[in-house]
Amino acid sequence: MLFRGPGLPHAPRTVRLPSPAGDEALVAIELATVCGSDVHTSLGHRVEPTPLVLGHEAVGRIVALGDPAPRYSDGRPAEVGDRVVWSLAVRCGSCDRCARGIPQKCRSLRKFGHERFQRAWELSGMFATHALLPAGSAIIPVPIDVPSSVLAPAGCGIATARAGLRAAERVVGLDGASVLVTGGGLIGLAACAMASERGAVVTLSDPAPGRRSLGLDFGATRVEDPGDRDPAAEYDVVIDASGAGSALAAGLDALAVGGAAVWIGSVFPSAPLPVAAERVVRGLATITGVHNYAPIDLEDSVAFLRRSWSRFPFAELVGARFPLDDLDSALARAAEQREVRVGVVPG
Repeated sequence: MLFRGPGLPHAPRTVRLPSPAGDEALVAIELATVCGSDVHTSLGHRVEPTPLVLGHEAVGRIVALGDPAPRYSDGRPAEVGDRVVWSLAVRCGSCDRCARGIPQKCRSLRKFGHERFQRAWELSGMFATHALLPAGSAIIPVPIDVPSSVLAPAGCGIATARAGLRAAERVVGLDGASVLVTGGGLIGLAACAMASERGAVVTLSDPAPGRRSLGLDFGATRVEDPGDRDPAAEYDVVIDASGAGSALAAGLDALAVGGAAVWIGSVFPSAPLPVAAERVVRGLATITGVHNYAPIDLEDSVAFLRRSWSRFPFAELVGARFPLDDLDSALARAAEQREVRVGVVPG
């Protein structure tokens, strides 16, 4: 389904299924989910080259492979029939940024759901029946018994939450740490679940009562409305998944000495944030920005979901589901934010 611009309905387009080249895989999509960035693009709040195929969260099965076949992180070659998820970003693997361990900022980065529709990579978004995974995609095999609604969002929000926790753990060990998560969307809820599993005592802050209630289901021991925050409370780790300037400022104020503030949600232009430099210096604070994630974060997220998906209600985060040819209704529903994720079913 081609996105042609804000206010225009998606247009169906039929293309010939490609034969994968070396280290490439062709995947039949089982379920895709609508991310907030898909909604923002469709509404014109962010600009992407058009036409394009939106969507970057999905789970599917491999139907064709190049020669040689891509390999999983354990060295095994992928096989036709494998059920997989894959990374949002496609990296070159050889530039200075890839060498430094930040492949999500590769010099020649390409991203699913963000590239202009063009020959040789028409199947570059998840709102389609198939996706072509180019060389440089991180491909992770997933078990057949984990629901598609659990796995589809792994390639964006859940892996990004893991990247945020990994950034925090470079400063503060999570076992026994006090953690404040601001923003109860997919990233925030996943961060709550992962941090609690690692032994942290988690508080979720969100203005929406429904999201606060979900926070308790996802491992938070305490939830709060931002307006009711205890000014005396301190946290070893503050993870912002909201992008709200007020949440960023309040999080810094709540940071304990030697603590880590991880900013994930600020992915759109916003007003500059006033920061008291003395507060950062005297408090030995570490502020880290996290955008997208490295392949290890997706791998860790899949491992987490395999062992914990039945403990936390990830399957319930995907509410309404729409057929692919009714994608505009799916995006409109997602814009209403009735549920954390809306599903798109190709078949």
